[in-house]
Amino acid sequence: MQEGDTVQQTIDFILELDKLKGVTRKVRPLGLSRYENSAEHSWQIAMFAYALAPYAPTGVDLNRIIGMLLVHDIGEIDAGDTMVFVEGGWEERKAAELASVTRIFSLLPEGRGSAFLNLWREFDDAVTPESIFAHAIDRAMPVLLNLANHGQSWVENNISYERVVSRIGPEIDAGCPALWQYLQQRLEAVRLQGWFGASS
Repeated sequence: MQEGDTVQQTIDFILELDKLKGVTRKVRPLGLSRYENSAEHSWQIAMFAYALAPYAPTGVDLNRIIGMLLVHDIGEIDAGDTMVFVEGGWEERKAAELASVTRIFSLLPEGRGSAFLNLWREFDDAVTPESIFAHAIDRAMPVLLNLANHGQSWVENNISYERVVSRIGPEIDAGCPALWQYLQQRLEAVRLQGWFGASS
């Protein structure tokens, strides 16, 4: 393969990723009336993991964690976003995301594409210390934005306190106990302020 071909494949891949900016999520960025997109989310949680590195398990590979967080939502280019608090349909969704990332990572030179796909699979499997920490970071960000926005997406989508805690609590606690301790206190504090949907 010519060097120029490799560069072109990488450029084709990066331009394909631009479509992630058009995948709309359900929570608004601070101070904005529009909803955030998945590219913004991926960047923000990669930064969040970097900033929370002192709370990561001892000996984890921070670069791999950041890599997982940067690739974990790429499948949404074809499959779209599903709110983390939605119940049911996750097997079909994961199959659609796998088909999407397989297509998108195949744009890269073979060795590079398979390396990215392995990172995506590691995050999805959530069994390594790195992926468990990465999941905690991913689950926490929508909660932090909702806490900063008076429960905006919880109210709009009728998401109860119970559903929030059951959906994100175990994963955040497993990956970053200090972060879950912080969030648990904050969630309990706003529970009676009307920041959630009806109880499930």
